[in-house]
Amino acid sequence: MKNYERFSDEELVKKIRNGELRLFEMLIRRNNPYLYKTGRCYGYQHADTMDLMQETFINAYLNLSQFESRSSFKTWIIRIMLNNCYHKRQKLSHRKELMMTDAITEKSIPMYSTPSQTDTARQVISHELKHIVEAGLMDVPAPYRLVFSLREMNGLSVAETAALLKITEANVKVRLSRAKAMLRKEIEKAYAPEDIFDFNLIYCDVIVNNIMDKIAALSQGR
Repeated sequence: MKNYERFSDEELVKKIRNGELRLFEMLIRRNNPYLYKTGRCYGYQHADTMDLMQETFINAYLNLSQFESRSSFKTWIIRIMLNNCYHKRQKLSHRKELMMTDAITEKSIPMYSTPSQTDTARQVISHELKHIVEAGLMDVPAPYRLVFSLREMNGLSVAETAALLKITEANVKVRLSRAKAMLRKEIEKAYAPEDIFDFNLIYCDVIVNNIMDKIAALSQGR
């Protein structure tokens, strides 16, 4: 697998389409953290998020022929994850939350873009305080929480976020600004985005093994 680490997601997709199915594992490992943050910020607990991630990767595998590289693979698979989150919520009849307004510019600097975010000391986070930050984020209404996740935690652009959530770019800026205002007291304590809703590597192998087993079964059934 190490020989393939230099390849982009898009290059891996081409190889997988050509029959190198085992390479799908690399796509899973690379994109696990993004899907986990998306599911948690949508409002799902750990177990449901893990189920949604597996469903999303299987959906992606079955529909690789539809990936046209017009957007990044990360954006494409997050879109699938969001669709799955939405449909699950519809089934559970979760209440919808209202949109609010504010303003922000495209060139605004992400809250966690300072070089110090990679400091070793920053990674040794108080477990209790981390939960306080996560709890604060979950108190933010879903429209803002999702925009915050896609922009600040998953690194998508305003345009990509707008396309995924099917809202205008102006609304993305508005919601991000409002989310930051709601969270500033908790988040300006200098936590890096990867420290919030962190996808622990102990779960990565579980996801990979389950999905690759299902893909193997699907390929044999064709």
